[in-house]
Formats: sequence, structure tokens, C-alpha cells
Amino acid sequence: MLGPVLLAASRSAVIRRVVSAAPVTRQMVDRFVAGEALGQSMAAVRSLTSRGLEVTLDHLGEDITDRAEALRSRDAYLALTEALAAEGLGPRAEMSVKLSAFGQALPGGHDVALANVTPVVEAAAEAGTTVTLDMEDHTTVDSTLAILGELRTRFPQTGAVVQSYLFRTEDDCRALAGEGSRVRLVKGAYKEPASVAYQDKREVDRAYVRCLKILMAGEGYPMIGSHDPRMVAIAQELARRVGRKLDEYEFQMLYGIREAEQERLVAEGHRMRVYVPYGTDWYGYFMRRLAERPANLTFFLRSLASRG
Repeated sequence: MLGPVLLAASRSAVIRRVVSAAPVTRQMVDRFVAGEALGQSMAAVRSLTSRGLEVTLDHLGEDITDRAEALRSRDAYLALTEALAAEGLGPRAEMSVKLSAFGQALPGGHDVALANVTPVVEAAAEAGTTVTLDMEDHTTVDSTLAILGELRTRFPQTGAVVQSYLFRTEDDCRALAGEGSRVRLVKGAYKEPASVAYQDKREVDRAYVRCLKILMAGEGYPMIGSHDPRMVAIAQELARRVGRKLDEYEFQMLYGIREAEQERLVAEGHRMRVYVPYGTDWYGYFMRRLAERPANLTFFLRSLASRG
């Protein structure tokens, strides 16, 4: 039952200060975050791609309420596109962005985020790569999908993310399952009210399968974002049923989680993309990873107790 508490804590400034100050936190963060600097993230990309894995990079940051910070997020991604282009990694590494890091929560935030993310998408195309818009809490979904629509008029390869725990997501999948549409399906990692989202894990899982069926049967490019062995197996079976080739969908997993499974899927000929976060603003991302996996939380709490 600690999951909802941790999700709430992921947006608490007070708890952020406590967790950030704990000496053991750094050890845990290093499991999930490739580093704080761009150079560290590029080293991780080179290591992963040398083993046949593909990558999506996330410069950490969210819920920005200052225009200058939003511009810094934009500039961090522009620097990332330059680094990918310089090393010729565009075909193997894309980028994931959270629009709240581009000013979506500011007054007039929809237009601010669109203005800030557009040059990143343009630069990504020039570097031979693309951008996927991460999905955040339910209050941002309409704005995020509207920005996606704007970007796809010029850059149809721009990716979307949908979360199976939201009631609306099956309809969103139907709308996004058109030709060439890149859609990452995840279960969801924010604390959402019962009025908009399934609260029971079994219901979330069933919704995930229904959404997966829609995407696999559609004309787009499904990206299966899950570490759940059942969902991986179901995705493989659904792909087989509809006649999808191995390069017509991909699996995605988080950096530092189920690495052996990532390697196994590559060995079987699947496209396997690793979500690689980096940067100094790691707190919200880290707390959501603790909420998702009891083993991570148990290890962290034991470590805190032993240090105490």
C-alpha cells in the first residue's frame, strides 16, 4: 500500500529534501539514472547500443514553473541532439520529453510548451532521430495530445505515450493507431483519482491488454513499455496473430531494470529500446521507480535503516 504514498511524495518538496540528503540515496539513484552530465549519458548510450540495444534519452525535469527553467530544458535537449549527431547515433537513439519541463504548467503553458519543444523536434529530425512525448498526469493529456497533433503535421514520426490505467486510453489508442503512428503503451506511474483511472492492478493489467490489442491490430508502430513477463508474452502472441514482423513493433524497458530480459529479447531478434534518464533533477523519477517495484523500496528502506 506504500505505492500511492510514494507517488504523492514524488511531488513533495519536504520529502524531496529528506530523501536527497540521505547518503544511501545516491547508490539507489545510480541504478536508475545514467548520470547527471550529458557525457555520462552518452557513455551509457554507447555501451547499450554496442550490445544491440536501442535507446531513448530523457533529460530529467518536470513540473517547471519558471520560464527560464523551461528554456534551459529546451537547450539541454538541443545539446543532446548535437551530441547524438556528432557520434552518428541518431538511428539508434531517440529522445523522450516531458512537456511540463518545457513550460506546460505555466500561464499559457500549452503555447509555451509547443514553442519550446518545436525546435527540439526540428533538431532531432536534422540529427536523424526523433522525439517521443512522455505522458504525465491526467490533467495534461489533452494538451499533450494536441501538441502531438501539431508536431505531427511536420514531423509525423513524433511518438506518443498512453497509460492503460486511465479510463480514456482505449479511445486514445483507437485515435492513435493510424499508419506510421509511433505509440508507447505503459501502465502509468502517477497517483490518479478513482474518477479517471483504474485503482486495482488487475484492472490496469486488463486495460493494458485491451489497449495492446488495439495497437497491434492497427496500422501504427506499437512500443510495448513493460517489464511484466506476462505483457511481453502477450505482446509477442498478438504480434504473431496479426502477422507483424519483428521490426514492426518494439519493446521498451527502463535503464537498470530487468537487464537480462532486455538482452534475451535482443537475442531473439526483437527491437529492444532502453529508457535512459540523466540529469540532476532525478527526484520525481526516482520516487516513481520505488513506487513501482516493492523490491526497490525494500532495499532502499533497509539501507536507510542500516545507515541510521
